[in-house]
Amino acid sequence: MENREKFYITTAIPYASRKPHFGNTYEVIATDAVARYKRAKGYDVFFCTGTDEHGQKVEELAKECGVTPKEYVDKVTGEIRAVWDKMNASYDWFIRTTDDYHEKAVEKIFRRFYDQGDIYKGYYEGWYCTPCESFFTETQVVDGKCPDCGKPVQKGREEAYFFKMSKYADRLIKHIEENPSFIVPESRKKEMVNNFLRVEGGLQDLCVSRTSVKWGIHTFDPKHVIYVWIDALTNYITALGYDPDKTYEEQSEKFRRYWPCDIHVIGKDILRFHTIYWPIFLMALDLPLPKQIFGHPWFNFGTDKMSKSKGNVIYADELADHFTVDGVRYYALAEMPYGSDGSITYESVIKRYNTDLVNNLGNLVKRTLDMQKKYFDRVVQAPSQKQDIDNELVGTCVQTYEKMTRAMDTLHIADALGYIFDMLSRANKYIDETTPWVLAKDENSKERLGTVLYNLLEVIRWAAVMLLPFIPDTADEILSLLGTEASAFDTIGEKEKFGGMKPGSEVKESKVLFSRIDEEKMLARIKAESAESETTSEKQASGKQASEKQVLEKQVSEKQVAEKPEGCAKIGIDDFMNVELRTAQIISCEKVPKAKKLLRLQLDLGYEKRQVVSGIAKWYTPEELVGKKIIVVANLKPAVLCGIESDGMILASGEEDVRVVFLADDTPLGDRVR
Repeated sequence: MENREKFYITTAIPYASRKPHFGNTYEVIATDAVARYKRAKGYDVFFCTGTDEHGQKVEELAKECGVTPKEYVDKVTGEIRAVWDKMNASYDWFIRTTDDYHEKAVEKIFRRFYDQGDIYKGYYEGWYCTPCESFFTETQVVDGKCPDCGKPVQKGREEAYFFKMSKYADRLIKHIEENPSFIVPESRKKEMVNNFLRVEGGLQDLCVSRTSVKWGIHTFDPKHVIYVWIDALTNYITALGYDPDKTYEEQSEKFRRYWPCDIHVIGKDILRFHTIYWPIFLMALDLPLPKQIFGHPWFNFGTDKMSKSKGNVIYADELADHFTVDGVRYYALAEMPYGSDGSITYESVIKRYNTDLVNNLGNLVKRTLDMQKKYFDRVVQAPSQKQDIDNELVGTCVQTYEKMTRAMDTLHIADALGYIFDMLSRANKYIDETTPWVLAKDENSKERLGTVLYNLLEVIRWAAVMLLPFIPDTADEILSLLGTEASAFDTIGEKEKFGGMKPGSEVKESKVLFSRIDEEKMLARIKAESAESETTSEKQASGKQASEKQVLEKQVSEKQVAEKPEGCAKIGIDDFMNVELRTAQIISCEKVPKAKKLLRLQLDLGYEKRQVVSGIAKWYTPEELVGKKIIVVANLKPAVLCGIESDGMILASGEEDVRVVFLADDTPLGDRVR
């Protein structure tokens, strides 16, 4: 192992709050492709992924579900790992931030930072975003919303420990300037330097502990829990067995072998944490910095950002049930540009699948094997009668290999795949140019026919070897059909290596690698499955909404009903004051597709705008509601109804005949109702 060059690659560890959608899953597929490519090239690869499991959001979600945070993350981590495994991710290590070895190392790292003066205690007062688990200053917040995810932020003040980022800022800037490929693409590097490092006032110190959160790794100070980024980012070294109390020589063999990391593959939304905070933490630990951080783009649903609240989420594992695992891997890798966002729709997946996998790759393999059987009883012939067009085909293969490897070495994954499929297109054209069916009619052309088919088999072999990192199951199957042992990367690449198929060997019976998909039927099937799923979700959501409504009615019964029902329990003023009722205006309203009872309302509370889903479609049309002023429960925990996030509940009376509580037109917005 020591004789081979090492290669350490990581994904960001996804937050264990929800099942990852297609855009989240792209990252592990792309990282896996790079890891497989490096292994094929002879590197000693260590591929690490895992889950980030602490924090306020998990704490809240677990409470809503009536389970402990550990029980909650165990379930979600199981879902994440199941998706990773289904996508054929060949990771070498799966770390969980609840693993005991990680927690112990993080405690020591925090203590070391404090002891060497990098951390100090103070107070944080600012805006906090729960989904992002991040604090923001007044200038960073946009219209009361998080600058990263767009969700509402809350004002907060609490005792906290801070890391002295400014102490290392100049050193980090110098490192970035001296290492041009440290942050890629180039546009991401400029964004980090211009927006965070070279700004007025310099780099701000970072809050690294919380007192209001209990689910996390505790510090030496009993009130404080270590804030997410020291906990999450250090997984890249704790997964290798790093111990901050040991010298470099005393560290684990795995750590000394693989650190520094060669590539951190992360989404562009968390680039700041990986390119600024993480290098500074490493500097404070006196450790080498990673060689490269690649901030990949996002996958959008069409032109919109994929979001559960928008109801436009696609899950990779479910997509694979329709298009195969390699079909999903291929689409993810082929459709994501190097520096700009990719796009996915069911229509585009079907088109890619039929055009590239069915027509180009699958058809070439089946056609060639069928001709090999028909004309030579599956026996591979010696290429004894060559022509100039054959040399051109060989040259195409050599150039393709060179371009493909250059692209993969610089993480231009979609380009690498594009070169391979261009080569396959050239092979299909070669069939039309050489017309094997015509050659077969002339006994004097038998040797030429054998040569043509040999060349086609060899192009397919080269393609299959190059496709091993991208669609490994299909590539393995093709190599098996060819009956060849020449399946390693070192059997292709140079002109002299065009000849790995052994004359006299036999290919296997052809088979359909990818079945053509009828777009109309497939879309109808997906639509029907989606409708069935939404109906189930709606029933579950309706039950949840009814339950929340019952709780609310119990809390504010004296305010909501004209007469108190017999036997209704009284509540105290403190209970009532816990319910935050605010005046609001409905600024837009629309029906929720495939949900007969639900309307989606956009509300203006004066100080912010928010979305509420209400089950009143039976009694009101959207036109009747727009412009009306109402009362909304403003501090109800958000719920997801039919895939749409509902942030509140509007007040209404009645059960059989529901009536929304409307207010006078001159009612100010955002007033507290008492």
